[in-house]
Amino acid sequence: MAELYITNFNPHYTGVSATAANVLRAQVRRYDLALVGQPLPGCPDPITRRAARTASLKAPPGRPFAIWHVRRNPEMRAALWLRDIRRAPIRIVFTSAAQRLHSLYPRWLISRMDAVIATTEKAAEFVPHVRAVVPHGVDCERFSPASERAGAWATLGYGGKRGIATVGRVRPEKGTDLFVEAMLRLLPDMPETVALVVGRAGGKHEAFLENLKSQVAAAGLADRILFVGEMPPDDLPALMRALSLVVQLPRYEGYGMVPLEGLASGVPFVGSETGYYRNFSGQRRVGTVVPLDKAEAAAAAARDLLGRVDEIAPLAREIAKSHFSAEAEADGIDRVYQALWSNG
Repeated sequence: MAELYITNFNPHYTGVSATAANVLRAQVRRYDLALVGQPLPGCPDPITRRAARTASLKAPPGRPFAIWHVRRNPEMRAALWLRDIRRAPIRIVFTSAAQRLHSLYPRWLISRMDAVIATTEKAAEFVPHVRAVVPHGVDCERFSPASERAGAWATLGYGGKRGIATVGRVRPEKGTDLFVEAMLRLLPDMPETVALVVGRAGGKHEAFLENLKSQVAAAGLADRILFVGEMPPDDLPALMRALSLVVQLPRYEGYGMVPLEGLASGVPFVGSETGYYRNFSGQRRVGTVVPLDKAEAAAAAARDLLGRVDEIAPLAREIAKSHFSAEAEADGIDRVYQALWSNG
Protein backbone atom coordinates (compact mmCIF):
# COMPACT_ATOMS: atom_id res chain seq x y z
CA MET A 1 0.00 0.00 0.00
CA ALA A 2 1.54 3.28 -1.11
CA GLU A 3 1.12 6.55 0.76
CA LEU A 4 1.10 8.54 -2.49
CA TYR A 5 -0.48 7.70 -5.85
CA ILE A 6 0.52 9.77 -8.88
CA THR A 7 -1.94 9.35 -11.74
CA ASN A 8 -1.16 9.47 -15.45
CA PHE A 9 -4.07 8.18 -17.52
CA ASN A 10 -3.15 9.78 -20.87
CA PRO A 11 -1.31 7.39 -23.23
CA HIS A 12 0.23 10.34 -25.10
CA TYR A 13 3.22 12.20 -23.71
CA THR A 14 1.96 15.76 -23.25
CA GLY A 15 3.08 18.84 -21.37
CA VAL A 16 1.13 17.61 -18.36
CA SER A 17 2.95 14.27 -18.62
CA ALA A 18 6.30 16.07 -18.69
CA THR A 19 5.54 18.11 -15.57
CA ALA A 20 4.34 15.03 -13.70
CA ALA A 21 7.41 13.03 -14.69
CA ASN A 22 9.86 15.76 -13.70
CA VAL A 23 8.57 16.06 -10.16
CA LEU A 24 7.84 12.34 -9.74
CA ARG A 25 11.50 11.55 -10.33
CA ALA A 26 12.27 13.84 -7.39
CA GLN A 27 9.42 12.50 -5.25
CA VAL A 28 10.37 8.84 -5.63
CA ARG A 29 13.19 9.39 -3.14
CA ARG A 30 10.81 10.87 -0.57
CA TYR A 31 7.72 8.65 -0.40
CA ASP A 32 6.38 5.15 -0.74
CA LEU A 33 4.62 5.99 -3.98
CA ALA A 34 3.02 4.39 -7.00
CA LEU A 35 2.52 5.67 -10.53
CA VAL A 36 -0.97 4.75 -11.75
CA GLY A 37 -1.93 4.24 -15.40
CA GLN A 38 0.53 5.00 -18.19
CA PRO A 39 4.35 4.93 -17.95
CA LEU A 40 6.46 8.06 -17.67
CA PRO A 41 10.14 8.32 -18.66
CA GLY A 42 12.61 7.65 -15.89
CA CYS A 43 9.83 6.80 -13.42
CA PRO A 44 8.84 3.57 -11.67
CA ASP A 45 6.76 1.12 -13.67
CA PRO A 46 3.08 1.98 -13.29
CA ILE A 47 0.45 -0.12 -11.59
CA THR A 48 -3.05 -0.54 -12.97
CA ARG A 49 -5.99 1.58 -11.91
CA ARG A 50 -7.63 -1.49 -10.42
CA ALA A 51 -4.56 -2.29 -8.33
CA ALA A 52 -4.42 1.31 -7.08
CA ARG A 53 -8.11 1.30 -6.18
CA THR A 54 -7.79 -1.96 -4.27
CA ALA A 55 -4.70 -0.87 -2.38
CA SER A 56 -6.32 2.46 -1.45
CA LEU A 57 -9.27 0.86 0.37
CA LYS A 58 -7.10 0.69 3.50
CA ALA A 59 -4.95 3.46 4.95
CA PRO A 60 -1.21 2.97 4.37
CA PRO A 61 0.98 2.13 7.37
CA GLY A 62 1.72 5.19 9.49
CA ARG A 63 -0.68 7.48 7.60
CA PRO A 64 -4.34 8.34 8.21
CA PHE A 65 -4.95 8.12 4.46
CA ALA A 66 -3.17 7.97 1.12
CA ILE A 67 -2.92 10.96 -1.20
CA TRP A 68 -3.95 10.77 -4.83
CA HIS A 69 -2.25 13.52 -6.85
CA VAL A 70 -4.21 14.12 -10.05
CA ARG A 71 -3.78 16.46 -13.01
CA ARG A 72 -6.57 15.70 -15.53
CA ASN A 73 -10.36 15.39 -15.58
CA PRO A 74 -10.50 11.57 -15.84
CA GLU A 75 -8.02 11.30 -12.98
CA MET A 76 -10.07 13.63 -10.78
CA ARG A 77 -13.19 11.65 -11.62
CA ALA A 78 -11.57 8.31 -10.73
CA ALA A 79 -10.25 9.63 -7.43
CA LEU A 80 -13.60 11.17 -6.50
CA TRP A 81 -15.38 7.88 -7.17
CA LEU A 82 -12.86 6.10 -4.95
CA ARG A 83 -13.17 8.63 -2.12
CA ASP A 84 -16.88 9.41 -2.20
CA ILE A 85 -18.48 6.20 -3.48
CA ARG A 86 -16.09 3.52 -2.23
CA ARG A 87 -15.34 5.57 0.90
CA ALA A 88 -11.64 4.90 0.58
CA PRO A 89 -9.35 6.70 3.06
CA ILE A 90 -7.74 9.05 0.54
CA ARG A 91 -7.35 12.76 -0.02
CA ILE A 92 -7.11 14.27 -3.49
CA VAL A 93 -4.61 16.93 -4.59
CA PHE A 94 -5.00 18.60 -7.99
CA THR A 95 -2.38 20.67 -9.81
CA SER A 96 -3.80 23.51 -11.93
CA ALA A 97 -1.77 25.43 -14.49
CA ALA A 98 -4.58 26.99 -16.54
CA GLN A 99 -4.46 30.79 -16.65
CA ARG A 100 -8.10 31.07 -17.63
CA LEU A 101 -11.44 29.89 -16.31
CA HIS A 102 -12.01 26.17 -16.62
CA SER A 103 -15.22 25.05 -18.30
CA LEU A 104 -18.19 24.05 -16.14
CA TYR A 105 -17.49 20.35 -15.67
CA PRO A 106 -13.81 20.71 -14.68
CA ARG A 107 -14.80 23.53 -12.33
CA TRP A 108 -17.18 21.17 -10.55
CA LEU A 109 -14.51 18.48 -10.32
CA ILE A 110 -11.94 20.93 -8.97
CA SER A 111 -14.42 22.19 -6.37
CA ARG A 112 -14.45 18.66 -4.91
CA MET A 113 -10.66 18.46 -4.42
CA ASP A 114 -9.17 18.39 -0.92
CA ALA A 115 -6.33 20.68 -1.99
CA VAL A 116 -5.33 22.53 -5.13
CA ILE A 117 -1.79 23.51 -6.07
CA ALA A 118 -1.56 26.35 -8.61
CA THR A 119 1.58 26.63 -10.69
CA THR A 120 1.46 30.45 -10.90
CA GLU A 121 -0.20 33.32 -9.08
CA LYS A 122 -2.32 33.92 -12.19
CA ALA A 123 -3.51 30.30 -12.27
CA ALA A 124 -4.49 30.57 -8.60
CA GLU A 125 -7.07 33.22 -9.48
CA PHE A 126 -9.20 30.68 -11.37
CA VAL A 127 -9.49 27.76 -8.91
CA PRO A 128 -10.77 27.21 -5.34
CA HIS A 129 -9.05 25.48 -2.40
CA VAL A 130 -5.56 26.69 -3.36
CA ARG A 131 -3.14 25.56 -0.66
CA ALA A 132 0.04 26.75 -2.38
CA VAL A 133 1.50 28.30 -5.52
CA VAL A 134 4.32 26.02 -6.67
CA PRO A 135 5.94 26.61 -10.09
CA HIS A 136 6.78 23.54 -12.12
CA GLY A 137 10.41 22.54 -12.10
CA VAL A 138 12.74 20.79 -14.53
CA ASP A 139 14.81 17.70 -13.88
CA CYS A 140 18.31 19.16 -14.07
CA GLU A 141 19.91 15.73 -13.99
CA ARG A 142 17.97 14.46 -16.99
CA PHE A 143 18.31 17.75 -18.92
CA SER A 144 21.91 18.93 -18.92
CA PRO A 145 24.29 20.71 -21.32
CA ALA A 146 26.30 18.89 -23.98
CA SER A 147 30.04 18.75 -23.53
CA GLU A 148 30.31 19.87 -27.16
CA ARG A 149 27.14 21.28 -28.75
CA ALA A 150 28.17 21.03 -32.42
CA GLY A 151 29.08 17.37 -32.05
CA ALA A 152 25.81 16.63 -30.25
CA TRP A 153 23.87 18.25 -33.08
CA ALA A 154 25.81 16.38 -35.77
CA THR A 155 25.02 13.09 -34.03
CA LEU A 156 21.28 13.67 -34.50
CA GLY A 157 21.67 13.57 -38.27
CA TYR A 158 19.40 16.44 -39.30
CA GLY A 159 22.09 18.24 -41.29
CA GLY A 160 23.49 21.72 -40.93
CA LYS A 161 25.77 22.84 -38.15
CA ARG A 162 23.24 24.03 -35.57
CA GLY A 163 19.60 23.52 -34.73
CA ILE A 164 16.50 25.39 -33.60
CA ALA A 165 13.34 23.60 -32.47
CA THR A 166 9.79 24.09 -31.34
CA VAL A 167 8.29 21.20 -29.37
CA GLY A 168 4.60 20.46 -28.87
CA ARG A 169 1.39 19.51 -30.60
CA VAL A 170 1.06 20.89 -34.12
CA ARG A 171 -1.96 23.18 -34.03
CA PRO A 172 -2.83 26.89 -34.18
CA GLU A 173 -3.10 27.30 -30.39
CA LYS A 174 0.51 26.15 -30.06
CA GLY A 175 1.63 28.67 -32.69
CA THR A 176 3.28 26.17 -35.00
CA ASP A 177 2.42 28.43 -37.92
CA LEU A 178 4.15 31.35 -36.21
CA PHE A 179 7.28 29.25 -35.73
CA VAL A 180 7.28 28.32 -39.41
CA GLU A 181 6.78 31.95 -40.43
CA ALA A 182 9.62 33.05 -38.17
CA MET A 183 11.92 30.40 -39.64
CA LEU A 184 10.97 31.39 -43.19
CA ARG A 185 12.20 34.88 -42.29
CA LEU A 186 15.32 33.74 -40.46
CA LEU A 187 16.83 30.81 -42.34
CA PRO A 188 17.42 32.16 -45.88
CA ASP A 189 20.55 34.00 -44.78
CA MET A 190 21.59 31.33 -42.22
CA PRO A 191 22.46 28.42 -44.53
CA GLU A 192 24.01 26.25 -41.80
CA THR A 193 20.94 26.37 -39.51
CA VAL A 194 18.18 23.73 -39.45
CA ALA A 195 14.79 24.15 -37.74
CA LEU A 196 12.73 21.27 -36.34
CA VAL A 197 9.01 21.06 -35.67
CA VAL A 198 8.76 18.32 -33.04
CA GLY A 199 5.24 17.07 -32.35
CA ARG A 200 2.19 15.42 -33.85
CA ALA A 201 -0.80 17.01 -35.52
CA GLY A 202 -3.48 14.34 -35.35
CA GLY A 203 -7.09 14.38 -36.47
CA LYS A 204 -8.50 17.74 -37.47
CA HIS A 205 -5.06 19.38 -37.45
CA GLU A 206 -3.61 17.25 -40.26
CA ALA A 207 -4.73 19.82 -42.87
CA PHE A 208 -3.05 22.56 -40.83
CA LEU A 209 0.18 20.56 -40.88
CA GLU A 210 0.00 19.92 -44.61
CA ASN A 211 -0.49 23.63 -45.27
CA LEU A 212 2.63 24.43 -43.27
CA LYS A 213 4.62 21.85 -45.21
CA SER A 214 3.41 23.41 -48.46
CA GLN A 215 4.57 26.86 -47.35
CA VAL A 216 8.00 25.49 -46.49
CA ALA A 217 8.29 23.67 -49.81
CA ALA A 218 7.24 26.77 -51.77
CA ALA A 219 10.01 28.71 -50.04
CA GLY A 220 12.58 26.10 -51.02
CA LEU A 221 13.39 25.26 -47.41
CA ALA A 222 12.04 21.72 -47.11
CA ASP A 223 15.54 20.46 -46.35
CA ARG A 224 16.02 22.93 -43.48
CA ILE A 225 12.59 23.22 -41.84
CA LEU A 226 11.86 19.63 -40.91
CA PHE A 227 8.64 18.19 -39.52
CA VAL A 228 9.96 15.27 -37.50
CA GLY A 229 6.75 14.22 -35.75
CA GLU A 230 6.37 13.18 -32.14
CA MET A 231 9.61 12.22 -30.43
CA PRO A 232 9.89 9.53 -27.74
CA PRO A 233 10.28 11.20 -24.33
CA ASP A 234 13.56 9.42 -23.70
CA ASP A 235 15.02 11.10 -26.83
CA LEU A 236 14.16 14.65 -25.77
CA PRO A 237 17.17 15.27 -23.47
CA ALA A 238 19.60 14.45 -26.31
CA LEU A 239 17.68 16.78 -28.63
CA MET A 240 17.64 19.63 -26.14
CA ARG A 241 21.34 19.58 -25.38
CA ALA A 242 22.14 19.58 -29.10
CA LEU A 243 20.07 22.68 -29.90
CA SER A 244 21.27 26.26 -30.13
CA LEU A 245 17.82 27.77 -29.57
CA VAL A 246 14.31 26.82 -28.46
CA VAL A 247 11.42 28.82 -29.96
CA GLN A 248 7.93 28.45 -28.43
CA LEU A 249 5.25 30.81 -29.81
CA PRO A 250 1.88 29.56 -28.51
CA ARG A 251 -1.14 31.82 -28.55
CA TYR A 252 -2.06 30.37 -25.15
CA GLU A 253 -0.02 28.37 -22.67
CA GLY A 254 -0.83 27.54 -19.07
CA TYR A 255 2.80 27.20 -18.02
CA GLY A 256 5.18 25.79 -20.65
CA MET A 257 7.99 23.36 -19.80
CA VAL A 258 9.96 23.35 -23.06
CA PRO A 259 11.91 26.57 -22.40
CA LEU A 260 12.87 25.23 -18.96
CA GLU A 261 14.12 21.98 -20.46
CA GLY A 262 16.18 24.10 -22.84
CA LEU A 263 17.60 26.30 -20.09
CA ALA A 264 18.62 23.26 -18.05
CA SER A 265 20.42 22.06 -21.19
CA GLY A 266 22.22 25.41 -21.61
CA VAL A 267 19.95 26.56 -24.44
CA PRO A 268 18.33 30.05 -24.61
CA PHE A 269 14.76 30.54 -25.81
CA VAL A 270 12.37 32.83 -27.63
CA GLY A 271 8.82 32.68 -26.28
CA SER A 272 5.53 34.46 -26.78
CA GLU A 273 3.85 36.57 -24.10
CA THR A 274 1.94 33.73 -22.45
CA GLY A 275 2.50 30.94 -19.96
CA TYR A 276 5.26 31.55 -17.43
CA TYR A 277 7.86 32.37 -20.07
CA ARG A 278 8.70 35.87 -18.88
CA ASN A 279 9.61 34.50 -15.45
CA PHE A 280 12.02 32.02 -17.05
CA SER A 281 13.87 34.68 -19.03
CA GLY A 282 16.10 35.92 -16.22
CA GLN A 283 15.15 39.52 -17.02
CA ARG A 284 15.85 38.82 -20.70
CA ARG A 285 19.35 37.49 -20.02
CA VAL A 286 18.61 33.92 -21.18
CA GLY A 287 15.39 34.32 -23.12
CA THR A 288 13.38 36.86 -25.07
CA VAL A 289 9.60 37.16 -24.83
CA VAL A 290 7.83 38.67 -27.84
CA PRO A 291 4.19 39.79 -28.27
CA LEU A 292 1.58 37.27 -29.38
CA ASP A 293 1.30 36.59 -33.11
CA LYS A 294 4.52 38.46 -33.94
CA ALA A 295 6.60 36.10 -36.05
CA GLU A 296 8.80 38.93 -37.32
CA ALA A 297 9.74 39.89 -33.74
CA ALA A 298 10.44 36.24 -32.96
CA ALA A 299 12.77 35.97 -35.96
CA ALA A 300 14.66 39.09 -34.87
CA ALA A 301 14.98 37.81 -31.31
CA ALA A 302 16.19 34.45 -32.58
CA ARG A 303 18.86 36.11 -34.71
CA ASP A 304 20.13 38.04 -31.69
CA LEU A 305 20.23 35.06 -29.34
CA LEU A 306 21.92 32.78 -31.88
CA GLY A 307 24.84 35.18 -31.89
CA ARG A 308 25.30 34.76 -28.13
CA VAL A 309 24.54 31.11 -27.36
CA ASP A 310 27.91 30.18 -25.84
CA GLU A 311 27.89 33.31 -23.71
CA ILE A 312 24.35 32.63 -22.43
CA ALA A 313 24.58 28.86 -21.84
CA PRO A 314 26.14 28.82 -18.33
CA LEU A 315 23.66 31.39 -17.00
CA ALA A 316 20.73 29.52 -18.58
CA ARG A 317 21.76 26.38 -16.74
CA GLU A 318 22.23 28.26 -13.47
CA ILE A 319 18.78 29.89 -13.63
CA ALA A 320 17.13 26.51 -14.22
CA LYS A 321 18.97 24.92 -11.30
CA SER A 322 18.59 27.75 -8.81
CA HIS A 323 15.01 28.88 -9.53
CA PHE A 324 13.12 26.16 -11.40
CA SER A 325 14.38 22.75 -10.32
CA ALA A 326 12.15 19.71 -9.87
CA GLU A 327 13.53 19.38 -6.34
CA ALA A 328 12.22 22.84 -5.46
CA GLU A 329 8.81 21.90 -6.87
CA ALA A 330 8.83 18.69 -4.84
CA ASP A 331 9.59 20.73 -1.70
CA GLY A 332 6.58 22.98 -2.32
CA ILE A 333 4.26 20.05 -2.99
CA ASP A 334 5.51 18.24 0.10
CA ARG A 335 4.37 21.11 2.31
CA VAL A 336 0.83 20.59 1.00
CA TYR A 337 0.99 16.83 1.56
CA GLN A 338 2.30 17.21 5.10
CA ALA A 339 -0.41 19.74 5.97
CA LEU A 340 -3.06 17.31 4.75
CA TRP A 341 -1.59 14.37 6.65
CA SER A 342 -1.32 16.50 9.79
CA ASN A 343 -4.71 18.19 9.66
CA GLY A 344 -6.87 15.98 7.46
